Amino acid sequence: LGILLSLLVPAHATRSPDCGGILTPSGLNYCKSRPRISLTISREGRQQHLSDRRNQINSVKVAELSLTLIPDTGLRLSIDVDLGITPAPSTTKVMRLSILSDLHVEMNPEGNLEMVTSACKTSMEEMQSTEEMERLTPRKSSSSDADKEINVDKICLEVSKLLLLPNERLMSLTAQFPITPSCQVQYLPLAAPMFSEQGITISLQTTFQVVGMAIPLPVSPVPFSMPEPASSSPSHLTLAFSEHFYTSLFFALEMAGAFNMTIPSPLTTATMAQKITQMGSLFQEDLPVVLQAVFRSSPRVGLEEGKAALKLFLTIHVGAGAPAFQTFLSVNVDMTAGLLLSIIDTRMMISAAGIEEIELSLATSDVGPVPAALLEELFLPTIREEVPAQMNVVLSEGVFLPHISSFTYTDVNIVIHKDYVLVPCNLKLEARPG
Repeated sequence: LGILLSLLVPAHATRSPDCGGILTPSGLNYCKSRPRISLTISREGRQQHLSDRRNQINSVKVAELSLTLIPDTGLRLSIDVDLGITPAPSTTKVMRLSILSDLHVEMNPEGNLEMVTSACKTSMEEMQSTEEMERLTPRKSSSSDADKEINVDKICLEVSKLLLLPNERLMSLTAQFPITPSCQVQYLPLAAPMFSEQGITISLQTTFQVVGMAIPLPVSPVPFSMPEPASSSPSHLTLAFSEHFYTSLFFALEMAGAFNMTIPSPLTTATMAQKITQMGSLFQEDLPVVLQAVFRSSPRVGLEEGKAALKLFLTIHVGAGAPAFQTFLSVNVDMTAGLLLSIIDTRMMISAAGIEEIELSLATSDVGPVPAALLEELFLPTIREEVPAQMNVVLSEGVFLPHISSFTYTDVNIVIHKDYVLVPCNLKLEARPG
């Protein structure tokens, strides 16, 4: 229940979503099957006393619990609880307490989102034993008699207490998650969730911060909406991420300087002088050559059916000397690398794979003209190997996905479509002590 309620987050709709999620009916069934709500009801119920006769409730058993979608509205929580009551010494009777509560989300004065009960009804009837069935069946009992047996006015208050933990978890959805020490990601809900027979849909916008400051978007996002869910998806949850989400991620890392690279080279000034004669007059001693890579334009991610690619636009400054670095050549490099996507727990792992395209061109030179073929001969093998490898070191910790505390994703399947990525997965509630 905590997982489900924490996903139902409305917010301002003045911005454009770039990702979101659909909690399916099977995910709803998983959420309502978690035992914590039954334990909470049992604990609270054992602390209750009868209102008039001061008779004690000595046992509480949740007989049935259902949490259903009400299309275009919200959720309905239905709980049947069997109460073992001792009205007199050596006698015990069982009363069936039925609770029906409607739930919705609202914004509290502090600006936090909160699950509340919008309507709550209770009813009570006495149970009797059926020997043939060996189970309890309802027996007619007037509501006035039942009201005398138990303080029904307190029941809805106890139901609202069940939302305390989900509301605590709800706040964790908008927490800032680290990508690198200086770069964080935050997911902000943009609109009230949509309730339908297919599930619960929520739209999010990703905000990236560098050194505590939110960065502007690299490009205006293309309007993005969650794809229509499959009518009978076996997965608990389907996450969706737009192409803009991935481009913004790489833009944020670039802004944080995470992709500024110093690349060692097997070349020296002497070996380069064999190919470029002016090198000899510029450097009298043999020095190791070092490459420094910076972005001259923001990275771009392209998504096609079954394929993700990263386009990089770099300037490689070629230089030598220590401690003072002396640049003698700058090379523009346009390259496209494949992207591999996977998920571990609540993090998306992203890595640059093989280089699919690469083009080198001379930007500036202190050693005269250098043909493109010679640039490739000198620098292409090093750039092809080192640029993806160093980017993958930055990406190795992964990027936290939208999630709340105490659960992870399992049985993940990543499906890349044109312009967006779908992630059908199941939810796994982590065990908590006690």
